[in-house]
Amino acid sequence: MKCIFNKKTIGVWLFLITAGIFTLNSGIVEAGDPNGAETYSDSIVGLKYAVNFTWTLLGAFLVFIMQAGFAFLGGFLRQKNMLGYMAHCFIDSTLGAIVFYLFGFALMFGGSKLVPGLDYGNSFIGWDGFFLCGRSYDVQTIMFWLFQMVFATKTVTIIAGAVAERMKFVPYIIYSCLMCGLIYPIYGHWVWGGGWLSTLPFGAGVKDFAGCACVHTIGGIMAFVGAWALGPRKGKYNPDGTPNAIPGHNLVYVVIGTFILAFGWFGFNAGSTLAATDLRMSVVASNTFIAAAAGASIMLFLTWAMTGYVDVLFICNGALAGLVAITAPCAYVAPWAAAIIGLLSALIMRGAVWLVEVKMKVDDPLGAVAVHAANGIWGMIAVGIFADGTYGGVSGLITGSGWQLLAQAIGTVVAMAWAFAWGAAIFFGLKYTIGIRVSELVESDGVDTHIHGSPCYPIEQDFIAPMVGASMIDLNKEREQLSLLEDAMSKDAGREKIYSDKLGRWVYARLKTAKK
Repeated sequence: MKCIFNKKTIGVWLFLITAGIFTLNSGIVEAGDPNGAETYSDSIVGLKYAVNFTWTLLGAFLVFIMQAGFAFLGGFLRQKNMLGYMAHCFIDSTLGAIVFYLFGFALMFGGSKLVPGLDYGNSFIGWDGFFLCGRSYDVQTIMFWLFQMVFATKTVTIIAGAVAERMKFVPYIIYSCLMCGLIYPIYGHWVWGGGWLSTLPFGAGVKDFAGCACVHTIGGIMAFVGAWALGPRKGKYNPDGTPNAIPGHNLVYVVIGTFILAFGWFGFNAGSTLAATDLRMSVVASNTFIAAAAGASIMLFLTWAMTGYVDVLFICNGALAGLVAITAPCAYVAPWAAAIIGLLSALIMRGAVWLVEVKMKVDDPLGAVAVHAANGIWGMIAVGIFADGTYGGVSGLITGSGWQLLAQAIGTVVAMAWAFAWGAAIFFGLKYTIGIRVSELVESDGVDTHIHGSPCYPIEQDFIAPMVGASMIDLNKEREQLSLLEDAMSKDAGREKIYSDKLGRWVYARLKTAKK
């Protein structure tokens, strides 16, 4: 397996597969409405199309910028691994988008007939709309693809934080492609593409307005399995099993990332109306903010009461927990219910952190499992409890009906089982074939220099002055230590110099690859 799938051949394999499929479909030349001439008309109907197009595209742009928010959450990580984490985020948004364009979109929405060119599929899988060619070469379909693509790439990125600082790059690429091209689209088809979960004979079928199950539960459970398969970072746990805190390198980034994600979530949730003429979007947007604010607020007072300090990081994760939990019920509940959902989401997140990190001993650096998996589940259940029947005919327990709760529970259990099965197959399969964890040397030095060839931040020796208590490190002593390090490196023929500081001395080194 190592000679077939490695970092030198993986790109070749992807190219050959893509080229082959393009060849098989080269005869498809029928087009839908690629210039919009038939869709738009100088009428009220045409104006409605234009307004709804604009709103949906704006939502897509907002969701896309959320990737920057995910990238900034890398402040939770150590400096030496920041570039590696950002590379994962970037690959998800680019390579993942291409895979969704080639395969995922058709598997997800084929047979849904939501837009032109998506005619063929069944309750379990779609098979129409590959490459956005044929009748799917249509302004409506391409708009819809763009909106759904940014959702797919965000689902993939949820796992990046859970496997950070210790996962090899090639296995991550394999996971990213499978997630965007197969795992996420098929479950999404069952809920959003007219599949069997959406047509359950309970309540209104499974309802997941913007993706508690489709995005967050799927991504969060995959993150759990990935972190479990990798094992904890070195130094995370003591011999007696108690966890150690591994501080992040830039907590300002975490706060900035949270603000960017919260802003993008308006596109995530309100944009999922797919129509500016659906005035329910005001309720959706307001519920989104209320849930985030409630989650942040309860964590403010809880951490203050428990520790005597205002823990800004838990406040940020409380806000994100509220945003995740409200994603499914945002259109179906009143603002008071959104506040309760957000408040409980933060408590669920805090409990999940303890369960995952302390009891299960799964190392999740960014808290992806606690934020996304736990609250994706809670958000789905919340629809069955708080839906008030004022939108889409969806009614929960507060209206006296328990059938919707049953439908939501089925959809949630299926999402968990689907993600867990695929996660185990991918991560443990790769673990026992090509391997998924970097070497101890790479983990110790950081993945940035070994995998990506450069530190994320430049080294400026004149400004090496971290705080030790209330005093600064003695620069002369620091220079002396660096000189000793250089001398040791110069005597080690198995190392090569790769980076020089401004004083002209080589301060970073890595092992040479032994030639067989």
